Amino acid sequence: MAVNPNLDTALDTAIVGAGAHALTLMLHLLQKRKDMRDEVLAFDPSGSWLSHWHRQFANQEIPHLRSPAVHHPDPDPYALRRFAESRFNELYPPYDLPGRQLFQDFCEHTIQAFGVGDRVVKARVTRLELLQRQFRLWLDDGSTQLAKRVVLATNSSVRQVPDWVSQISGDYPQDRLVHSERIDLRSLKLAGERILIVGGGLTSGHLAVGAIARGAKVLLMSRRALKEKIFDAEPGWLGPKYLKGFEAESDWEKRRQMILAARDGGSMTPAMLTQLRRANHSGLLHFHEMCQVASARWQETYWQIICEDGMELTCDRIWLATGTRFDVHAEPLLAEVKAKYPSPIVGGFPLLDKHLRWWGCELFVMGGLSALRVGPTARNLSGARMASDRIVPALAKSTIALSIVG
Repeated sequence: MAVNPNLDTALDTAIVGAGAHALTLMLHLLQKRKDMRDEVLAFDPSGSWLSHWHRQFANQEIPHLRSPAVHHPDPDPYALRRFAESRFNELYPPYDLPGRQLFQDFCEHTIQAFGVGDRVVKARVTRLELLQRQFRLWLDDGSTQLAKRVVLATNSSVRQVPDWVSQISGDYPQDRLVHSERIDLRSLKLAGERILIVGGGLTSGHLAVGAIARGAKVLLMSRRALKEKIFDAEPGWLGPKYLKGFEAESDWEKRRQMILAARDGGSMTPAMLTQLRRANHSGLLHFHEMCQVASARWQETYWQIICEDGMELTCDRIWLATGTRFDVHAEPLLAEVKAKYPSPIVGGFPLLDKHLRWWGCELFVMGGLSALRVGPTARNLSGARMASDRIVPALAKSTIALSIVG
């Protein structure tokens, strides 16, 4: 349920976003300071927690999370396991990966248990204005909200679109070439169609399985050989095994390289690759590894594709499962902060203090943009917990002053 804030009173903390990172922070903060419940609000166009998260999982018919059951917004890592005591069939092997409905039900249970169901304002923050000792949040209905501190927890990223897309000449139906984030499998009728899915990550696998289930044949194209990994980053990045060396590295560019190497592009789980190989053996899917599109042309009713190796393909739809990237310059809400408090930017990542605070002001950043501090899993559920561990002490204790980046 959405809440209407008192726009005349300055909040202690405004959280921009109501996704997994925002909820994780809210719950971790209230575990430390229950008395802050009425001083913190989240702002999101949906007006509810995890709305975009649940919609994306449903749109792509993702059966379960890729993260084990210990990764979730509740401060108690074992809370989900206890919640699932009578639903163990919804924990998938290996490592007890929570099913989609189980995770949604657990999150709703946790939201109610912490009493934060009404702490989301249904509004999009369009501008962050810096005042002398606080912020003014401009909302899409024209109203404003004052806040002493702001946490940017949108985890927003930039869609990666191949260069050849911008070179397509002529018009084509907009639903015939779409990025994966815009696809809702539940609304599509695909019987008899051929679909080219570009990308080698887990999203492309989910889309392929969904398309095949609807009677389509799939061409799965990846610019390199498909990689098989249980997790998108090695578990060692969740603790001191890898993070100790990462945090000891004082060269921020080297840290960025460590982040990129750890994630190393898209990958698929062994279970997903097994499904796709079976589809390949039955003729419902064809792999095109080490292959890239050179050009695409819409021929009135279908796509004509020419690959860089000269191979030609035809298809009815193109789905771009080409992922996203994080770039501080692409986040409009940070424009005024960057202008007033210039901070080093390393390959699109801002240099934050140890509490993930922008140097010079009380703005905190969670999600992928915090990777130079949190590490390669910054965008994940585990990263939300690690970021909360850094931010909460600064929110809970006003005595923790602004620090110089270093």
